[in-house]
Amino acid sequence: MKSTLPFGEELRAALGTPRQARLLESSPRSRVWRAELSGAPVVVKQLVDAPEADERYAREAAALALAARVEPPVVPRLLGTDPARRVLVLEYLEHRPPAEDWVVDYAAALARLHAATGPADAGGALPAWPAPGPGDTDSFLALATALGVPAAPAVRAEMDALTERLRTAPGHALLHGDPCPGNDLHTGDGVRFVDFEQASLGSGLVELAYLRIGFPTCWCSTAPPAALLDEAEAAYRAAWRAATGTEAGDDLTDACAGWLLRGDALVQRAERGTVDHLARAVEQDWTWGTATARQRLAHRLDVVARLTADGAAGGGRGGSGGSGDGGGGLRALGLLAADVRRAMLARWPHLRPLPLLRPRQS
Repeated sequence: MKSTLPFGEELRAALGTPRQARLLESSPRSRVWRAELSGAPVVVKQLVDAPEADERYAREAAALALAARVEPPVVPRLLGTDPARRVLVLEYLEHRPPAEDWVVDYAAALARLHAATGPADAGGALPAWPAPGPGDTDSFLALATALGVPAAPAVRAEMDALTERLRTAPGHALLHGDPCPGNDLHTGDGVRFVDFEQASLGSGLVELAYLRIGFPTCWCSTAPPAALLDEAEAAYRAAWRAATGTEAGDDLTDACAGWLLRGDALVQRAERGTVDHLARAVEQDWTWGTATARQRLAHRLDVVARLTADGAAGGGRGGSGGSGDGGGGLRALGLLAADVRRAMLARWPHLRPLPLLRPRQS
């Protein structure tokens, strides 16, 4: 692997000459170094040549600039850029092992990140959040059929209405795009987020739902205990209210149901868009990070079934159904989710729940 620090003349003129550069572990999509500038540690990140690399770089640079509005900070300071080489120079932050109740501080910081943008930022450098579509609906219904579970006639209409609500949901929050354990740095000055290559604008509820639905795009899939989950969601809403003077809303059912439909959220990013992963999960199970595909799917089915049952009464801020009528808008889908989960557990009785805690190294 090429390890020469990509620090051009313009960056040197603006920031000085880097010293003691050391290549760090990173995703296949980037190379990351720790270096020193004038005796202070920095991070140098370069996005490697790959499909959509220019777009991912532009998203990350734009998101970091927008998030810099937030005080106290929720991202590292962006010290310099070299678009031609797809290089970012960032403040180095020391990550501390997260506490067991890490999701509370995480959720509050996520709300403050989301609140960095508003309607005036629409149509700028960041695209709108991509909602699930008809293909996702077809794949989920095919999964039910493959497991021998018939879908009630009302399910298709509910799912079509769900995807349309998600597509047109109001909101211009600064969405991280992959707010996973490992992309949050727990520092002495609070939580900061990194790696914004998938950033977009949309409803903050689709990322608040990560906590309840099991971190769907993440290698580190966990299910926090119910009391801690409720505390974290309350912390998000309080931080959003303090930052914007508005309410974030209680309805997470649509957001969670949307993540249930996405088969691509069962695999790491390099494998997305290649095959129907919901269909694949019927034929084989595979491990990604802390959980298998079937573990992840069974958890998501359970969450949606619970949120839609009897209007999700008292659902720990899980909220009302997507139509705002106490779960009625997705009641048939919720019943189907419960039936599919029962079929999975009957076929694979040794499926375990998701881990309660994130690994210590993340």
